[in-house]
Amino acid sequence: MRPSPTRRALLAAAAGFAAASLAAPAARAQAAASGKIVLAGWSKPIAEITNLLAEPDKGFFKAQGVALVYLPGAGGGDAIRNILSGQADVAFTDPGSFFMALDKGEKLRAIYDIYPQNVFNVVSLKSARIVRPADLKGKRIGVYSLSSGTRQNLLVLLHQAGLSESDVEIVVTGVLNFAPLLQGQVDATAATDTGLLAGRRRGLGDVDVMEMRDYINVSSDLFVVREQVYQEKKALLRAFLRAYRDSAAWMIARPEEAASIASKRAIDGTDRQVNLEVIRLRNAAAVAPPGPDGKARPLGAFDLERLQKAADAYRELGLIQRRIDVAGVVDAGLLPES
Repeated sequence: MRPSPTRRALLAAAAGFAAASLAAPAARAQAAASGKIVLAGWSKPIAEITNLLAEPDKGFFKAQGVALVYLPGAGGGDAIRNILSGQADVAFTDPGSFFMALDKGEKLRAIYDIYPQNVFNVVSLKSARIVRPADLKGKRIGVYSLSSGTRQNLLVLLHQAGLSESDVEIVVTGVLNFAPLLQGQVDATAATDTGLLAGRRRGLGDVDVMEMRDYINVSSDLFVVREQVYQEKKALLRAFLRAYRDSAAWMIARPEEAASIASKRAIDGTDRQVNLEVIRLRNAAAVAPPGPDGKARPLGAFDLERLQKAADAYRELGLIQRRIDVAGVVDAGLLPES
């Protein structure tokens, strides 16, 4: 017997309801993975973060349903403060600032290892004869800001020589600024590898460099979120990390293209050749050392053992007061699949 119109209507309605019921979770998941992410940076829009600045040109985040907003800062501590105040969702910050916030009781998680290599250093003119940490005693030392990774790493370096912050005079010089060093306003300055590269290209001359990786080779930067944001926006954060990894992979594969984009997007991008050298340095820092099995590790993967050693070193050196269990505050669960 053929169904009556009324029965056909009921059957169609039931089928439609069932389809809608099945589709609703998928639609909700898709909606949860779409939205705005405010990324609190440690710097202004400079060439080394061209993979982020290239969003209007390449659309990596848009492709994942993420509307990316970059909030400039003046150091990793600044980035942490911006997520704690609710002005941003994700902090682009250094491990030292992360550890110090955890030490104060903040509920945070690291979700991506941006640069697994330590890129910090301390630079001085040859005439100053500063070649080891002990030589810094009584000296004026420049840092990007008081909340930057340059200061945190400098404090670690001082502790290596049994010195403290009170044994030196710390001077805020701003990001990528070697003018105070050349003008004699400071005896040495803490910087990054890209900052040193830019300084040399601008006539810094022959200098002595103490590489932080020779003393503590820990990741330079991580993506960090508040626990509440982690719990409420997992799908969106996962989409953000997919987009970021895609952008980082693009910059590694296409450094020449990235250098050209930096020329129009980065505030320090006027020299394309310098852009290219900066990008290559940052690409190298983004690639993690091989794992214990000798195999390459995917972008963003954590080395928990090295991060734990770093956290323990910060405690031993008096920079934090309590032991941090890194495994409890680092979460790789949102990382894109390899």
